[in-house]
Amino acid sequence: QVQLVESGGGLVQAGGSLRLSCAASGRTFSSYAMGWFRQAPGKEREFVAAISWSGGNTYYADSVKGRFTISRDNAKNTVYLQMNSLKPEDTAVYYCAADDKLRTVVAGTLNALDAWGQGTLVTVSS
Repeated sequence: QVQLVESGGGLVQAGGSLRLSCAASGRTFSSYAMGWFRQAPGKEREFVAAISWSGGNTYYADSVKGRFTISRDNAKNTVYLQMNSLKPEDTAVYYCAADDKLRTVVAGTLNALDAWGQGTLVTVSS
């Protein structure tokens, strides 16, 4: 099992940027597809972005496409989410997740994913 720890959340003004990091330990990180999800107050957790084990394939929710970029550094066992042009509606707790099947991450099948981090709060002020 892989263990995940997110960091990089905080308070930012609308139009600003943040970069989230998710550090992994445990089983071989490079064998996992990785994803970012978010949960806003009173809402269900939703898919944000996913990346294949090699980094060669990425997927995004329509709401963040063109503003967010997911990447990974397998040498550092870390996945990143660069968030630009942030909007107040991006305010949420952001979670990273891992699974050995990319399709599970992209599908956002929450209860099927192998591992979750504890989350990091992103607050975007207007």
